[in-house]
Amino acid sequence: MIYRIAEAADWAAARQGGSFASPDLAAEGFIHFSERHQVQGVADRYYAGKTGLVLLAVEESKLGSSPLKRENTSGGTELFPHVYGRVPIDAVTGHAPFERDASGRVVWPAGFA
Repeated sequence: MIYRIAEAADWAAARQGGSFASPDLAAEGFIHFSERHQVQGVADRYYAGKTGLVLLAVEESKLGSSPLKRENTSGGTELFPHVYGRVPIDAVTGHAPFERDASGRVVWPAGFA
């Protein structure tokens, strides 16, 4: 399972169009995802103070023809999952509003692996 913190508008467009994409696909050629243990750090670095977000859980085996690569494109050593193409809507096995608790920790929705 891989995870994406997404803009609610991007998720709404995915539900309408049948596949998920975000601006990073057009800008960089892939969609940034995280392993579960990476979500907190990504949330802190890139989504501090942002609202209107959703947390998506994506089943890797359902990506179809969109390649998944674990890599680091910013010069570090930690590998992150990148999907090189649109994500079929049926690969999204869970979605919920992105929430944090009072201490800033990510609140994991029930049923998310």
